[in-house]
Amino acid sequence: MQTNLSGRLRNTPLLLTKGLLPLFEAAINSIHAIEEAGILNKNGKITIEILRIPQGELRLKDTEGKNGSDTHEEIVGFKITDNGIGFTDDNMESFNTLDSEYKIEKGGRGIGRLLWLKAFKRVKIESTFTDNSEGKQKFRSFIFDANSGVTNENVKVTDGKEQNTTTVHLDNFNAKYRSHSRKMPKAIANSIVEHCLWYFIREGGVPVITIVDENEKICLDNVFEEHMHTAAITESILVKSKEFELIHVKLRTESISNHTVAWCADNRLVDKWNIDRKIPGLHGRLSDDDGEFVYSCYVSSSILDEKVRPERTGFEIIEAVDDLFDDTEIGISDIQNAVIDRVKIHLAEYLEKNKKRARERIEDFVSKKAPRYRPILHRIPEEELNIDPDMSEKDLELALHKHLAEIEGQLLAEGHDIMSPKEGEDYDDYSKRLREYLDKAEDIKKSDLANYVSHRRVILDLLTTAIQRGVDGKYTREDMIHNLIMPIRKESNEIMFESCNLWLVDERLAFHDYLASDKSLSSMPITGNKESKEPDICALNVFDKPVLVSEGNKLPLASIVVIEIKRPMRNDAAVGEEHDAIEQALGYLERIRAGKVMTANGRSIPQSEDIPGFCYILADITPSVEKRCKLHSLKRTSDGLGYFGYNDNFKAYIEVISFDRLVNSAKERNRAFFDKLGLPAN
Repeated sequence: MQTNLSGRLRNTPLLLTKGLLPLFEAAINSIHAIEEAGILNKNGKITIEILRIPQGELRLKDTEGKNGSDTHEEIVGFKITDNGIGFTDDNMESFNTLDSEYKIEKGGRGIGRLLWLKAFKRVKIESTFTDNSEGKQKFRSFIFDANSGVTNENVKVTDGKEQNTTTVHLDNFNAKYRSHSRKMPKAIANSIVEHCLWYFIREGGVPVITIVDENEKICLDNVFEEHMHTAAITESILVKSKEFELIHVKLRTESISNHTVAWCADNRLVDKWNIDRKIPGLHGRLSDDDGEFVYSCYVSSSILDEKVRPERTGFEIIEAVDDLFDDTEIGISDIQNAVIDRVKIHLAEYLEKNKKRARERIEDFVSKKAPRYRPILHRIPEEELNIDPDMSEKDLELALHKHLAEIEGQLLAEGHDIMSPKEGEDYDDYSKRLREYLDKAEDIKKSDLANYVSHRRVILDLLTTAIQRGVDGKYTREDMIHNLIMPIRKESNEIMFESCNLWLVDERLAFHDYLASDKSLSSMPITGNKESKEPDICALNVFDKPVLVSEGNKLPLASIVVIEIKRPMRNDAAVGEEHDAIEQALGYLERIRAGKVMTANGRSIPQSEDIPGFCYILADITPSVEKRCKLHSLKRTSDGLGYFGYNDNFKAYIEVISFDRLVNSAKERNRAFFDKLGLPAN
């Protein structure tokens, strides 16, 4: 039966992110060659030379360098040289046989050289070896490519003075694989150690392996020492009578950030499974008396050797076993669960520390920053609160909000069915289900209230900061404060309720028929006025409750509220609307009344010229502002931080509120809520 090399290559997968796998396979072949030669490991030598485009042809900025500042030419190939047994006649015959079983006892599957041609255009091999059958030393060279297979083979007898040496030249690195592969020599060295870690931690270790990149040399023994945190620990477990060997490794390398389970077959790494956050308490770098480390568990077994795919990119094992075959078959999930159980035991000390820190972090965050989540914490399974205690407040808020949204979704779904018993459900069961639903609904409402109160606390903090003098010696512009109270150039039907913070001025302003912020009088449907003047905030309040006790179908009384905001510590108040905020507010009130006030829906309000007016001026009581207050016959408040009075001619209540009074008053009104949630009032 003939084999088509091109067809086999098409059917041999190699992910773009696995472009260095052919290099790893060549390095492992060299390790096997040295073992086959019977050389003690440290007498064995492997040199991996990185070949780059000649200087000046093409330069690429490498993001893997320190601070991203190093530049290296593009990699075009690698040369792997070893002093192993070499390409003897037996090895050459095996090389010429696809799917050869010549090295089956070492995990060889005759597939590695196919991976070479997936990522490289051709491979050139030169080997000096001893022919034991003739007692002579020989030299063999040939080229291996996808078009012709093995060509230009040349074998000759040497003078016997050379040492056994084999060089595998992986030539013309495919651009699509090259662009997805690491380029810096230290990064490539790290990758080789990570992939071949089993060989380093096994008894006897590995030959001396050196990476050479122009004038830079890296010994992989040193890289391994940098990786290892402490000695590896080995144990065996049984999964459905199948034996698995686990090697627990602590790594201190900076190049690895995730905790992993490494699945191995034929003494090679096949795949890695990121287990961060899959185990409660396992996140971020762990630490012991020797410092920080990242954990890896290397798993190997004869069944993994049997089931590994030819190209070593995965296993032909089903994900989960049906109940019918549960006693005889084994699935990936069975192995994973058994390994995870052992990992939990092995790392129990560190996991408990992290879980304790996570609980403390959540408690602190909920108590001080996000009390809305306290009512639902007991409804979140403990394993679902497996958060990194060092995560940002933003990410923690998003994690908790996700759980809140899930609970709200469950509540909504349950609410559709709760009002009628299920078929066959007795009264006691229905009553229990109803109580559980109401308990959950109560927790959600508590959460909503806590969120609303904590939002007020944040707004007060922002306002307190906004009225302070900045590092440049200047005070915040009034539009910053304006936006905190009510977004500029918006109407009440354009914004969410939470975006409007009129409670800072007066709690009653939250209830209005229409509200506009920095909009012209002519654009407001309630005024009928054609002028372009823009009051900072204008509201129409139509009180619904009095209708219930009044006679007939007359519209209820209403009120018009005008709020003017001035820059903190502004001291240029003078006569005239352009300079006097009180006159300005009264002027707006008069214009609105003259325009025949209507409701937001366009219904006229009888006697709108008599609608009560409320004018609030938010401004610090500077000397010029104080003078204007006295000229308007306003009275000073008891705390000295504001003025108030009633203008009979305009039928308007006027209050000038300093920013300190605004903040203090709002804090006092909300203090009881803050205390209940454990939020500081100051």
